[in-house]
Amino acid sequence: MQIAVIGSGVERAAAAAEVGRLLAERGCVVVCGGLGEVMEAAARGAKEAGGTTVGILPGESARDANRWIDFAVATGTGHARNLAVVASCEAAVAVGGRWGTAAEISYARVLGRPVVVLGQGPGVEGEGIEHASTPAEAVELVLGLVGAR
Repeated sequence: MQIAVIGSGVERAAAAAEVGRLLAERGCVVVCGGLGEVMEAAARGAKEAGGTTVGILPGESARDANRWIDFAVATGTGHARNLAVVASCEAAVAVGGRWGTAAEISYARVLGRPVVVLGQGPGVEGEGIEHASTPAEAVELVLGLVGAR
């Protein structure tokens, strides 16, 4: 199962690393945007737990991926890559974030993917968007939502 971890903010790195670790321990492939902050932390957490990571990059070079990415996909599409991130997963966990994360949440919902927002997210609400207070709660909730589909 592939689960996206989306978001931004260096202050959210510890939470993102914990989400990545917990997902990997449950056998999930962690998909992210492949760059820094939340993306790098989630990938690091997954790799440290022996998991597999996929980075969907905005630029034209796979070498731009952070060092924790196993499989880098260079899209050359800039922010439009946000659609590819959530199209490549069965569900997403948002950790922090701003406008790009709001776009990813919206794309995920258009595609029918459930989203769990950990803590304070970018303020996107609606059907299929759940909230969690801790990384463990976010992972349990997102996996439960996928299992219920």
